[in-house]
Amino acid sequence: MDFRWDVVWTAMPQMVEGAQLTAQITLLGIGGGMVIGTLCGLIMAFRLPVIHWLVFAYISVIRGTPIVVQAMFIYFALPMAADIALSGFVAASLTLALNAGAYITEIVRGAVQSIDRGLTDAGLALGLSYPQVLVSIVGPLAFRRTIPPLGNQFIISLKDSALFLVIGVAELAQQGEQLTAQTGRALEIWTAVAVFYLAMTFSLAVIMRLIERRMTIL
Repeated sequence: MDFRWDVVWTAMPQMVEGAQLTAQITLLGIGGGMVIGTLCGLIMAFRLPVIHWLVFAYISVIRGTPIVVQAMFIYFALPMAADIALSGFVAASLTLALNAGAYITEIVRGAVQSIDRGLTDAGLALGLSYPQVLVSIVGPLAFRRTIPPLGNQFIISLKDSALFLVIGVAELAQQGEQLTAQTGRALEIWTAVAVFYLAMTFSLAVIMRLIERRMTIL
């Protein structure tokens, strides 16, 4: 079978639109996941009374269910239970944030707990308050150790966004499905979709590598 480039060029505007939506959902999901994961990770690392059990329950539920089920629950079941209306974009972003947050929680917890307790004691001995020690000593060291696993999680979240076609979000994978149905040219369309995903994941990997290198220099 010949590869028809004209099919790719004709479909390019729709795929670019889908890629932009994928990027928006991913950025919102990662941003929300970082906030959730950082807060919950610190709660788990310092085992705050009662609250850490709630965080543990949240992590267990998210890690124990597929992201597709989570998306279906948030988009279809939650509006019925809470009498609210969520667009596909909002549901997808919220799902990705909650999903990424659970895994980032464990990344942050592990990084914080890996810092030698002696550094904290040294900071306190120098007259720093506990929050100052956390921000000035523990935080920067822990952040350096989170960069590689965070980069991996960001890429996973980007690829997971393709699963939101099940709730009708017109992101890149959904556009690929629609274009395949319209043109009947699966080879060209899905090759182009794969190239888009590769470009986005490669860009994320490069950014995280630059951040890691910069933090190493500092």
